[in-house]
Amino acid sequence: MAAHPVSPLAPKSYPDLPEIDGVRFATAEAGIKYKNRTDVLLMAFAEGTVAAGVLTRSKCSSAAVDWCRANLPGGKARGLVVNSGNANAFTGIKGKESVQQTAEIAAKALGCSTDQIFLASTGVIGEPLDASKFAGVLDETATRMAATPWIDPAKAIMTTDTYPKLSGAVLEIDGVEVKINGIAKGSGMIAPDMATMLSFVVTDMPIAAEVLQALLVKHNQTSFNAITVDSDTSTSDTLLAFATGKARVEPILSLEDPRAEIFGQALSDVLFELAIHVVRDGEGATKQVSVHVEGAVSDQSAFRIAKAIADSPLVKTAIAGEDANWGRVVMAVGKAGEPADRDKLAIRFGDLVVARNGERADGYDEAATSAYMKGEELELTVSLDLGEGAATVYTCDLTHGYITINGDYRS
Repeated sequence: MAAHPVSPLAPKSYPDLPEIDGVRFATAEAGIKYKNRTDVLLMAFAEGTVAAGVLTRSKCSSAAVDWCRANLPGGKARGLVVNSGNANAFTGIKGKESVQQTAEIAAKALGCSTDQIFLASTGVIGEPLDASKFAGVLDETATRMAATPWIDPAKAIMTTDTYPKLSGAVLEIDGVEVKINGIAKGSGMIAPDMATMLSFVVTDMPIAAEVLQALLVKHNQTSFNAITVDSDTSTSDTLLAFATGKARVEPILSLEDPRAEIFGQALSDVLFELAIHVVRDGEGATKQVSVHVEGAVSDQSAFRIAKAIADSPLVKTAIAGEDANWGRVVMAVGKAGEPADRDKLAIRFGDLVVARNGERADGYDEAATSAYMKGEELELTVSLDLGEGAATVYTCDLTHGYITINGDYRS
């Protein structure tokens, strides 16, 4: 499969994330699908590192997701293996044997037990993943691990992504500098029902596994779970967080600790930036779109309406064509199956009111609205006037590029 042009919404530069004490990594070329590019990431964590994660709720989850689901309750991590090019999903007993073998190879290379190894795979569904490809590769990779640069692991986990996705935060807790670094991959098959396809976050904050888990679940809801590219939830969605505990500060042992909120906000910022990168690299995307719904009967209802709008192919193709077709937004609200009163509905494109009280707004300016639609970042707001519920979902437009990429994905 040929490389695709870099998204026009790609960043002009990438952050040079700092070293985090207690984590080292290296990447390798195993030839799983792609030629002449890295497709395997091995990450090693210091003893005592805790783990948390949220995984896809797909009923057809991958073998790697099942492996992580079994190991997460232990709350401890010493290693992570990620491969791109093959999802190891819908591969039956072969898939289970493959993750077991991969974990054994990694555990031997890192000198730990398999229940402290986490795995993630992304790529084609239904193709068996030959674990023997990792045999010599992981042993060799383990001999040359380093603490930087973080762009290398971000590149190794890409599939149809056109650029690597990184984010980081440095905060001060009790006068001590604490770091959070994150990477993600995702471009298509994005309508997460927990997280994005793959994302890995590492911090040196000493924190209990159950507190890290609670913060990850909470802030995932307003980041990865609030994005959609094409309404399809991956079999492989995996978001993992690892805390090495190396920062010289008293550990956070409870959500009641006021420092948990400070740390949680920084974690939220990192997750949100990574999620927005996924939207901006949506397959074939040319525009980033924020869909706000306000005045719903509940936040959950608002979210479902916003998701219906953001997932609508008709809304997304209109945005791609820079067509201010607010009638399609009306359609999406109406089909969402949530409480809505047609005659109370108001719609804004940016600051421009296009519809109010169930009809086109007085003073509607087609030229001004069309001009607004030419921007790269757009905001659509729907006001229901039924309650206090509000939610935002982030998406992108739907172009011919999406069809091109997915029409030849396996060729």
